[in-house]
Amino acid sequence: MTESLRARDGRSVLRMERWLKHPPEKVWKAVTEPQRLADWFPGNVTLDLRAGGALTFDLDGDREAGTITDLDPPRLIAYTWGTDHLRWELHPDGEGTRLLLEHTFDDRAGAASFGAGWHTCIVALDLALDGRAGADPGVDDIALHERFVARFGLAEGTVERDGEGWRVRHERQLTRPVAGVWGALTALVPTGRPSGEHVLEHTADEGGSVRWELVQGTGHGARLVLTHTGSGGDPAVAFEADRARIADLLDRLEAVPTSR
Repeated sequence: MTESLRARDGRSVLRMERWLKHPPEKVWKAVTEPQRLADWFPGNVTLDLRAGGALTFDLDGDREAGTITDLDPPRLIAYTWGTDHLRWELHPDGEGTRLLLEHTFDDRAGAASFGAGWHTCIVALDLALDGRAGADPGVDDIALHERFVARFGLAEGTVERDGEGWRVRHERQLTRPVAGVWGALTALVPTGRPSGEHVLEHTADEGGSVRWELVQGTGHGARLVLTHTGSGGDPAVAFEADRARIADLLDRLEAVPTSR
């Protein structure tokens, strides 16, 4: 079981490798036939199984289209999904299959959600191949998401300087919806000044101004963008203080039961 995230031609590429104990021919049917896709994929998929054929994805009423770009049964299927690209390779490996998945996308901050989501899907696929479709995959999706955040370096943040001062920026995909995160955030920063929908600003003890913004992110969670600007002081100190602020927010969210 391996996974990696790298850049290619200005885009992000998530690569996941898993071993399944079933032969490629059986796995192929599970990843290309709509009635079998329904056993493990969290939405409805229809497809015209030919190179250039159309696909549709319907997840919770969110409908997107795609096109099959590569097809070599029972070894390879690749297709677009909106602006993303998915490539599934099946290689014989002993009595089973070595599955390689490459997901190419623009939203690097969403990589942990994609990784956690595909891991859970592949666990469900393995269960379906065993004849246990619909069984609980037993995945702690929040813990898994944070493991991918750490593994892919998605909590690093940036520091920029110019002639007028500096800016620290952190962008983090979260696992809770905007409304839930907003409640935790306003409790964390009770002196914050709302300056827009789900936007909170306050002065930092170490200097400068901090701006928290929550927008809808990847999947079911909020996307947090924290921006800290200043004209004096040390941006490295601000950077570490902002990391601590985000950690405090995550601790608060962890203490709140989730219905997901």
